[in-house]
Amino acid sequence: MADQKVFTLSDVAQHKFKNDCWFVINGRVVNVTEFLEEHPGGEEVLLESAGKDATKEFENIGHSNAAQKLLLKYQVGVLRGYALKETKTNYASIQEPKKNEMEAFVIKDNKMPTYKALLEFFVPLLVAGSFFAYRVVTRADQLLY
Repeated sequence: MADQKVFTLSDVAQHKFKNDCWFVINGRVVNVTEFLEEHPGGEEVLLESAGKDATKEFENIGHSNAAQKLLLKYQVGVLRGYALKETKTNYASIQEPKKNEMEAFVIKDNKMPTYKALLEFFVPLLVAGSFFAYRVVTRADQLLY
């Protein structure tokens, strides 16, 4: 990593646009311009941190190991005066996750059968109608006296 280009925070601050988006994470200067459209949280999230040190935001989200590896892929240099921590990831293993291998957390919506949905709608309606009919019939008896 000794051959990495060194940037200042003011250098990074000049790259805060959609067509030129850089930020700093853990002392690594990262150019994510190509990754904007692929980011699962949307490009707006990245553009909010463009040109700044986004270490705190990155760590608060709790990114996966794949995301940490992507940092190394998009790294263009280091921040001046920042001592980088060595990571266990080697550069040869940096690959974007394949689309068919990504995991997702899915909540299955247990649909209720149609007849049950109709019952839940019509039974209270039937009860309310019966009560209303009862009130009308008993009210008519009271008027006759």
